[in-house]
Amino acid sequence: MTDFKKIRADFKNDDQVLALTLNSPKGNVLDREMMLELIQALDQQGRASSIKALVLQGAGDHFSFGASVPEHQKEFAPHMLATFHDLFRTLIASNKPCLALVRGQCLGGGFELAMFCHWIFAAEDAKFGQPEINLAVFPPVASLILPHLVGQSTADDLVLSGRSITAPEAKQLGLVYSISADPQATVDEFLFKHILPKSAAALQFAARASRYEMHQTFLRNIAALEKIYVQELMETDDANEGIRAFMEKRKPLWKNQ
Repeated sequence: MTDFKKIRADFKNDDQVLALTLNSPKGNVLDREMMLELIQALDQQGRASSIKALVLQGAGDHFSFGASVPEHQKEFAPHMLATFHDLFRTLIASNKPCLALVRGQCLGGGFELAMFCHWIFAAEDAKFGQPEINLAVFPPVASLILPHLVGQSTADDLVLSGRSITAPEAKQLGLVYSISADPQATVDEFLFKHILPKSAAALQFAARASRYEMHQTFLRNIAALEKIYVQELMETDDANEGIRAFMEKRKPLWKNQ
């Protein structure tokens, strides 16, 4: 097994499940190094024919506070976004059923990673949100995926308001599959009952088919949103001010341009 610095990759259930843990508490911030390690683990271990499911989780009390804000700065954003979007292309190419085990905060890029999974198993304290608009930026992945999952009006609400929602709210919207005091036990039970008895090959084809339309839409359009973000949004005063203000822990001063 590769010796990673920012994640853990563990085979479980007789090598039928690959658990990928974001391992940089307390916030498990998705910086470019962590993204590259996730891509590497998915490429090297996640494609094994014996793997019937992937489980994504965060070490400690939180799933993830989101992508690294310093890497959102204009000079770093192109490389960060390109790597982040390659992570989702790699998840699509793996064609594996994917479960997210979420405790605590699941925000920004962390929420995008969780919603890309087939199921979210949430702890009672889990909270979800796309707060990028508060920094005067937007989430390209969520912008494409949320309309498929919850409909356009709810997607608009989450992306444009930047508000966080509780686990019960997320379950009511259909984003969360299960809420429990012990989501790890719930995941283990679900795998035992519904995934492990099945053919790995059949699961792979079914995972590919069940989200074919959503994934094809994503693959067609993510480069366009990435271009809008890097070449247009990051040329605005407010996007750069929003990132600076967050890093300097102060209220942003918008120019509205």
